[in-house]
Amino acid sequence: MANQAVSKPASGKHGNVLPLWGNEKTMNLNPMILTNVLSSPYFKVQLYELKTYHEVVDEIYFKVTHVEPWEKGSRKTAGQTGMCGGVRGVGTGGIVSTAFCLLYKLFTLKLTRKQLMGLITHTDSPYIRALGFMYIRYTQPPADLVDWYDDFMDDEEELDVKAGGGCVMTVGEMLRSFLTKLEWFSTLFPRIPVPVQKNIDQQMKARPRKVVQKEPQEEEDTFEEAGRQGERRRSRTPRRTPSPRRSPKRSRSRSHHQERDRHGPSFDRELERERERQRKERDGRERDRERVDRERRRSRSADRNHPERRERRRSRSTSRDRRSERRDKERDGGDDRSKRKDRDHHRDRPAERERSRERKSRGESNDRRHKDDRERHRDERKAKKSSRSRSRERRHRSGGEEKTRKRDGSHSREKERDGEQRAHKRSRSRERSHHQREFSNDHSKHADRRRSQSVE
Repeated sequence: MANQAVSKPASGKHGNVLPLWGNEKTMNLNPMILTNVLSSPYFKVQLYELKTYHEVVDEIYFKVTHVEPWEKGSRKTAGQTGMCGGVRGVGTGGIVSTAFCLLYKLFTLKLTRKQLMGLITHTDSPYIRALGFMYIRYTQPPADLVDWYDDFMDDEEELDVKAGGGCVMTVGEMLRSFLTKLEWFSTLFPRIPVPVQKNIDQQMKARPRKVVQKEPQEEEDTFEEAGRQGERRRSRTPRRTPSPRRSPKRSRSRSHHQERDRHGPSFDRELERERERQRKERDGRERDRERVDRERRRSRSADRNHPERRERRRSRSTSRDRRSERRDKERDGGDDRSKRKDRDHHRDRPAERERSRERKSRGESNDRRHKDDRERHRDERKAKKSSRSRSRERRHRSGGEEKTRKRDGSHSREKERDGEQRAHKRSRSRERSHHQREFSNDHSKHADRRRSQSVE
């Protein structure tokens, strides 16, 4: 994969800095699980306040009871198959478990090799060790997994890995499942390359399982512990059972050894006092609930025996009986009416046939009459159209003659008008030439007179 690069430690393979294999932001978690973790109020509010490795370890001790990715009953995968099945975590989400929220919180702290060794060798709770081994499975290179798990393959410490209980296994069995199976309840681990997986399978087959014989005293202790847990499950007030081999005197400080030395038995007394107070509160709530139930039952019985209630119940029952009788009568009457209708229908069938024949013949005659009317109307329309066209032609012809006459008259009048205008113009030109000639004659005479006077 392109994003599954190994960030090398600064001080060699066995240095204190751990390498990270795969995606350095998502810890190779399923996207839906990672989204639910980041949006969980528990992760955003409560785990945000934890800043150190020891505080997170104390939180694991007090809060983790299984190592499934989802809480019990919060994930619905019924009816899903294929890519949307429950294994891949694609179809639907749920309430993400406390264990996986704390696992991602450990990833945000960037654990060192020494801190991780402290997790997987912890003696207070097997769930602290389980989260350490799961951190290795998600973040370490596949080739180094056998080296990490090799010393713990025969570990016989038991833990219940299923939400709600019912799947107890040893640490060694859990580690073998981590190495040989890709699925873990409702999610998938990061894939191991095929050559590395073949090598791991060969080592698992070559490695015999160690069978540890329990001593009689240990067998008696385990039997007594199983009996106590069975009695607690059968009790009416469910109580949170302690994890297998979890130390009941573990403190919640940065270093539990220093805390135990500092407080001594007083811290244990405070813890026992707090548990006793919570148990008394639960018992008090149970007693109050039982008292309220008794009073409610008593009040119901008193109301039930009241005379008005008794009379109301009796009237209600009588009205119910009347309604049922009325329904039966209506049903019987409806059957009679339906039978009567059937008889009348069979009796009137011949008359209906005659009526249908008459209607059919009447309809055929009406159709013929309508057809004749349509043809007559069509002929009349054709005759009207032809007469209309003839009259239009006559009007067109007479109108053409009138137009020609009007046109000839207008042409003659225009010719006369043009002749008159030309004659008028001609007369005016003659008069103008006559005046000019007279003027020239007068001028010549006057000039001759002057010339003769000047000569004299």
